[in-house]
Amino acid sequence: MSSIDQQHQVLPSIDRLPFESVFTTVLHGWTFDRRRAEGACEPTAPGAVRLIALKHIGRDGGITERDPEADDWRNDAPERYHLRAGDILLSSVVSGRRPKAALVQETDLPAVAMRNIIVLRPAEPLSTEHARLILAFLRSTAVGALTVGTSSLRHLPISQLKALDLPNEDPALSSALADLAAAGQRLGEMAAEAGAVAESAFDGRTSQEEARRLIIATGQLTRLRSLAAAQLDDPGFIIRTRYPYPIALRWRNVEAQKSADGQDDAQAKEYATVIRAAETLLGYSALLTTALAHEAGITCKAIKAFKGKIATGKGGPGFGDWQRILQQIGAAEGMSDLPPEHPLHELAALLADDEAEKACQSLGTKRNSTAHGREDLPAVSASKLNEAHDGLRFLLDRARFLADLQLLDVTNVVWDRHDESDTITLRRLMGDHPVVPTENLRHAGPGRIATSLYLADRDQGLHPLSPFLTCEKCEGCATLSLFHADKEQGVLLQTSLDHGHFYPYRADERALRAVGLR
Repeated sequence: MSSIDQQHQVLPSIDRLPFESVFTTVLHGWTFDRRRAEGACEPTAPGAVRLIALKHIGRDGGITERDPEADDWRNDAPERYHLRAGDILLSSVVSGRRPKAALVQETDLPAVAMRNIIVLRPAEPLSTEHARLILAFLRSTAVGALTVGTSSLRHLPISQLKALDLPNEDPALSSALADLAAAGQRLGEMAAEAGAVAESAFDGRTSQEEARRLIIATGQLTRLRSLAAAQLDDPGFIIRTRYPYPIALRWRNVEAQKSADGQDDAQAKEYATVIRAAETLLGYSALLTTALAHEAGITCKAIKAFKGKIATGKGGPGFGDWQRILQQIGAAEGMSDLPPEHPLHELAALLADDEAEKACQSLGTKRNSTAHGREDLPAVSASKLNEAHDGLRFLLDRARFLADLQLLDVTNVVWDRHDESDTITLRRLMGDHPVVPTENLRHAGPGRIATSLYLADRDQGLHPLSPFLTCEKCEGCATLSLFHADKEQGVLLQTSLDHGHFYPYRADERALRAVGLR
């Protein structure tokens, strides 16, 4: 496999652009004789430019801050080597597997790049997001594989560089990279703070008793941060605190039932709780899929069948209906026309391989056996319980993308005609508790917002979920709950996803008719 073939594998699902359509100027940095004293100057001298060497390019994509005592400055650099904001610097000499690359900011100027650095100048200014994506690609091992030379000193030929295809703009991926960079910076700051507190113990400026008190008091927040971060290594904690409310609540019930081990019928109750959690996961995902597909003008056989059950059937949807919607949506006509960051693509991938289908089928069989009296719950074996639990955990792990798709209950909207934007009051129904603080958010996107339930994607685009999913206080338990339309013996009902309570449908049925559910 050639080096060029290798780099194409790095971007399997990202649009690509020919290198020369992005960068029209590519040149090596300035080479000059350091023994010439003429040209060396102070930073304040007329025409002075800072010399940027490889050591000034950080692995984080930035250029080190100026150091008046260590930096070299000259006023004899030819104009064509003067850098501009928006230029990208790439190491032409690679000592490891990855090149170094950095974006030139206005604060880095005036400056010139020295030899062993390639200057890439874009034809048009790159957006911050696109530049971040290109920098990540240029620092990859795929670009590093293009180098030639000895193992200790390898060079990156410009001819090889120009043959590359670069990633096109991808807002979702760029946002993820930005989040990673911000998280890394934050963690670095916390580590530095912890180190500073520890080093202050015996710095001689305070007594031992005062130092002890200082470390205990000021180190408390750092210790709490560490404990909170450690919890994120526990998948169960992530599900309880970051997944959408109905799924998070069902998972909390599974964990609570597991802790009741040793009580009468505990194993059978846990088994039933696991099955209900699995059905809620699939039901919620399928209802999201149906709402998003309706918004995008997409349908499939399983969605039509679900709508038909509500509109004209005697009974409502079940485990198999949810499963078929998730299995069929990926092949639906119009899916390929959606942007790559659309949430429907991730929902379509939830059950898109044999292992996921096998886990889902196993849970579905168990659910149907229980529902139809073919499961002797008091005698549920440990192996069957473990099998169900493993299947649920597997599907929950595959559904981790749901933690990024915020479930928003919009309770109030105020239109500002001057700014032509909505100020919305909302509750984020994420985590295992329905009582959450309200927030205010300004929305200036296309279309007006109503007091309803929405899904916020990674770009903060809002997708309406009603009437496929609605949020209201349950008549049975007075808890804020998520409901979907259901049927029993031909009677239209609304059934809660989070606790299973149901009663006759109370909302305006015209909304159901508008989407084909009546």
